[in-house]
Amino acid sequence: MMALLQRVRCARVEVAGQVIGAIDAGLLVLLCAERGDTAAICDKMLAKMLKLRIFSDAAGKMNHSLQDMDGAGRAGGLLLVSQFTLAADTSGGNRPGFTAAAPPDEGRRWFDYVLEQARQAHPVVQSGAFGADMQVHLVNDGPVTIPLRISA
Repeated sequence: MMALLQRVRCARVEVAGQVIGAIDAGLLVLLCAERGDTAAICDKMLAKMLKLRIFSDAAGKMNHSLQDMDGAGRAGGLLLVSQFTLAADTSGGNRPGFTAAAPPDEGRRWFDYVLEQARQAHPVVQSGAFGADMQVHLVNDGPVTIPLRISA
């Protein structure tokens, strides 16, 4: 499983001009299921997303996680967006290949699994729509952008 985490001041996802998910300060996560992913891999990815210390403390050091974003116990928002193109293979030719990405039915299953687990573990979770043509708007904070990959 692959993810691109972006620390944001705010973010939203629109489909057909309608906002379907929005957060204030927190993480926008572009998430890609890969062939062979498992529930254990998804669980590790979610745990890393929630606990990664990439939010600033009073001294400006990255010491707080999404779960304790401001150091006072207030959690930040988590906006999950499916993005199979993270698995792009650009090593040959000029057209990327996506064979490493999970097939659509498997990708949807793992995205929905992570989304459900996130909603059980975190108070502020929003999402895009799997497979939809989405417009993602964000105000990057920092910018802080971190790639993650979890495998067996």
